[in-house]
Amino acid sequence: MTQEVFLLSYTKYGDHDAVLHCFCRENGFESFFAKGIYAPKNKKKAFLFPLNELLLYTSDKKKSIQNVQKIEQKNVDFFSSDIRKNSILFFVSDLLNQVLRNENQNVGIYSEISIFLSQLQIDNFQSHLIFIFRLLKQQGLQPLFSDKTYLNPETGNFEDIEMHHFFDKTISDIWKDLITSQDPYSIKLSRSEKQNFLDSILVYFHYHFTDFREPRSLEIIKEIF
Repeated sequence: MTQEVFLLSYTKYGDHDAVLHCFCRENGFESFFAKGIYAPKNKKKAFLFPLNELLLYTSDKKKSIQNVQKIEQKNVDFFSSDIRKNSILFFVSDLLNQVLRNENQNVGIYSEISIFLSQLQIDNFQSHLIFIFRLLKQQGLQPLFSDKTYLNPETGNFEDIEMHHFFDKTISDIWKDLITSQDPYSIKLSRSEKQNFLDSILVYFHYHFTDFREPRSLEIIKEIF
């Protein structure tokens, strides 16, 4: 069986093996056992970086976790030495590793990840913010648009009274622009707007995803951008 996957995280198992946590085009979130990937002569361990799109060839045997028989990189040009891009990849993969754990097949999310990566490749350094917002839409958690001024992050509704200090008029307007835009990746945010919007969207995630924690690379993202 061949599976197209985005690598979200991995856990080293023993000296040479690893468990790969992936989001699959066909099956949603799934883990795989990659035997020998850390063996000294195995060059495939270089494939283990966040959101690398892989082709995994697995056995058809019914097991609690499938064994990877062969692994290939789908996009051979995706390696980057840009610390900004790598920081974004670590941040987004950490977030996805949390919020997609219970996600079954969702081709929309898989496509959104592809779009985000293509935006990052052309140096859109706010693409992670737009992608995280778009992820809410794919999971049915996007706020409901209205003419009222302030977004209430707990209910997902706009209201006449400010309910949270991160959701002032400026930030609430950014949420409205993203909800109504036909091309949200074209929206330009200032440095302060990026940071404030990021703070607001993480608050929104705290309200809508059980046991959500801030990604470990959050401080790095804030320092760089």
